[in-house]
Amino acid sequence: MIHSYLQVWLHIVWRTHDSERLLYNEKAIQIRQHIIDYAQKSNIHIESINVQPEHIHTLINFPSDKMIKDVVKTLKGESSHYINANNLCPKAFSWARGYGAFSLGHSQLDTVKNYISNQSEHHKRRSFTEEWNIILKRYGLQDENR
Repeated sequence: MIHSYLQVWLHIVWRTHDSERLLYNEKAIQIRQHIIDYAQKSNIHIESINVQPEHIHTLINFPSDKMIKDVVKTLKGESSHYINANNLCPKAFSWARGYGAFSLGHSQLDTVKNYISNQSEHHKRRSFTEEWNIILKRYGLQDENR
């Protein structure tokens, strides 16, 4: 085979330290744009992103030459640096340790993009913690009794 074809879509979620609700309105818009710009410079294709007060959802078409942990570390580290350098929070900002990375097929793209873009509406009905537990159960990473 002369050509190799690769398409790996990941829905990646991470939260603020202690799930503090710090990223609102103009701050969220600035952070979103900074992450998109930085990702482009780093050859990371973000299809969809939504910054919520205490967490971020991204949909990434994963490049073949990068590892998941390195991409997440890059995006979290750069955005944290940007937030602190631009005094977007009243105190030193940091993300919580860890993240969730969930694979999806091409047929699920529109559903996940819609889910990500409608986070504000979604969180009127369900907290981030409730949402997180549902995602973990859906992917078989948490038992139904928790």
